[in-house]
Parts: sequence; structure tokens; C-alpha cells
Amino acid sequence: ADNYLLVHNLLQQGMDCMRINCAHDDAAAWARMIGHLRQAEQSLGRSCRIVMDLAGPKLRTGPLEPGPAVVRIRPSRDTYGRVTAPARVWLTAEESPQPPPSPAGASLPVPSTWLARLRTGEWVECTDARDAQRAFRIVDVTEQGCWVESTRTAYLVPGTPLRHARGAGTLDEQACRISTLPPGENSLTLHQGDLLVLTRDLQPGRPASRDRAGNILTPAMIGCTLPEVFDDVRAGEPIWFDDGKIGGVIEKVESSQVFIRITQDHVKALTLRADKGINLPESHLRLAAMTAKDIEDLSFVARHADIVELSFANSAEDVESLQQHLTNLGSRQPAIVLKVETRRGFENLPAMLLTAMRAPCCGVMIDRGDLA
Repeated sequence: ADNYLLVHNLLQQGMDCMRINCAHDDAAAWARMIGHLRQAEQSLGRSCRIVMDLAGPKLRTGPLEPGPAVVRIRPSRDTYGRVTAPARVWLTAEESPQPPPSPAGASLPVPSTWLARLRTGEWVECTDARDAQRAFRIVDVTEQGCWVESTRTAYLVPGTPLRHARGAGTLDEQACRISTLPPGENSLTLHQGDLLVLTRDLQPGRPASRDRAGNILTPAMIGCTLPEVFDDVRAGEPIWFDDGKIGGVIEKVESSQVFIRITQDHVKALTLRADKGINLPESHLRLAAMTAKDIEDLSFVARHADIVELSFANSAEDVESLQQHLTNLGSRQPAIVLKVETRRGFENLPAMLLTAMRAPCCGVMIDRGDLA
């Protein structure tokens, strides 16, 4: 939204239609994007249409329990594993933590009295979470904090002791411990044949629990942002997560849970995180294509877009609803593109097309990824 040069370069390279995804940002950000485009058009003497994609119903995975508070610090390496840049870590006073003034691999809160003793050229040493010995060279000390660098990977957790070394063999007797660290992002690790439980509520999900032999004791669980789909899904129907990266089949449907068997064959383990898309291409979901947010966004879209994309178009009624809302907003009528993302939408495409063709201009986009 704030990168004019990007828009300018895209237009210069031949872009003739700029797409804005209304699932992200807001009207203020969209206005800035359009402002950049208009400025670039004047600068280059070219024109470009604007297509705005209505978000549609957001069927996504729910939150997960927080992951462990572990910070991995690692240097940059090239293809051969050689260090090209050390890891930079910001040490800040735990009593009044200050954000790092430039990008940092991690920010570690430590006692201010201990921090005040550090000097450029000295060292901070520790034993990390894997019992590996690590040393960080102090490269800069400021009033706000201290920069240290390392060329080796380290895993740090709250309570890790840090020792101040003024030089070789001269450890400070008084060590400190890393204060609190934010929890890491959690994820579910899934393999072909695993059972995944999709829950109706948005209680934080959790990974599967396993015994020492690796056998699953309780399956992984994760919530769903649109619980009303539980009334429409059936056993035997396919389900996809994260833009088709993870596939499964619904084995059983209960009032508050859907049991899914992961069927996708993959060499590596599959990772599912919070806020990832869920697609049910063969389920007949009774969801309107436009949400309350889409209707609110239409007031902006109708004024600025040359083309409006109707996500999850499933029926002629969905198309009629969009047309009616556009009519209510005024005489300017952008072209309509129907985004077909479910089997139901594909089966109803003739009726949707006949309805859409009442407008001067319409089109269709088949989302093959979601229909796979």
C-alpha cells in the first residue's frame, strides 16, 4: 500500500490490470494503492484497469495453543552452508525494554544492571537449550541497548544464563538469566493416514499427543471460523487446507466435530497452521457468497473498480445479490467476474452466467486449485 515504486515498475513492465484483494487491508490502504497507480499512469503515459476481489466467506482454520518460548538465532548462510552474515541479537533492559533500532534475529530482555556492564569488543557466553556452548561478540553499546553477533546457531529459552566475558578466560562472576520470551507460533504436523479433528468452536487447537514409540494417543485438533458448515458436510467428501497443500477425506461428522483422514501422500511431514484456508469443493454449503463485510466494502469498490470479482459464487441468487447492491449504490456499474471455487458453483455456472449477462460485461474465473 505504501510502495509507489513497486506499482510504477509493474506498470512500466506492462501491467494493464491491478488486482486488489479485499480480504486484506482496508479502504484507506486500497485508496493509497489506487493513488500510486494513478500517479504512475500520469508519469508513464499509460492506463491500467483496477479489479477488486471481494473476500467472500472466510472459511479458515482457528487459533492454536501457543508454541514453546524458544528463540532460534542463526546466521545467514549461502548454498554451501558458509556464513555470509552473522546473527544479530538485541539485548535490552527487562525493566523498560526498547525495540531494536534495526532488524534483529532476536530481542532478549536482561537486567539493566547487568546490561550496563557490557562494553564493545567483549563477549556474552551461554549454554543454549541443546547444551551447546555459544559465544556472542558485543559489537555496539547504546543507551537503549546492546548489539551482539554470532556466527553459530543457538536456541535460547527463558531462564538461559548469560555470562559476561571481558576477554579470554575472564568470565564475570555474576551471570544473568534471559527474562520472559514470547511464545512461538505453533503448528500441527500431519502425515498421510493421520486423523485430524476439526472443531466447531474456536478454542485453541493443539498438536497430536504421541507415546514414546510415536503412536498417536489423541489426534490433532483445530477449530473452524465458520461453524455453520458443519451442518452441510458429509462423510466421504474431500477437504483441503492451505490452498490445496494438505488434503483429506471426511470420515465422520458429529455435532461439534468433523473427523478427517489425511490422504495426501507427501515425502515430508505436512504442516498446518492457524488462519489457513479450508476448502470443501464437493460439499453443498449453504453460504451466501457475500458477507456483511463484502457489502460494506462494495461502496468503495463500486466507486473505484473497473471489475469486481465475486468470490465463492455458487448460485444465481449470489449473482443477483451483487447486481442489486451495485444498482443501489449508483449508476456506475463495474464488470463482474464470477469466481468458481466449488463443485456446486461449477454445476450452477450456466444459471449464474445467464444472470450475470444481464450486465453489460461479465466474465468467469475457474479456480482449478480449489476445485482439485
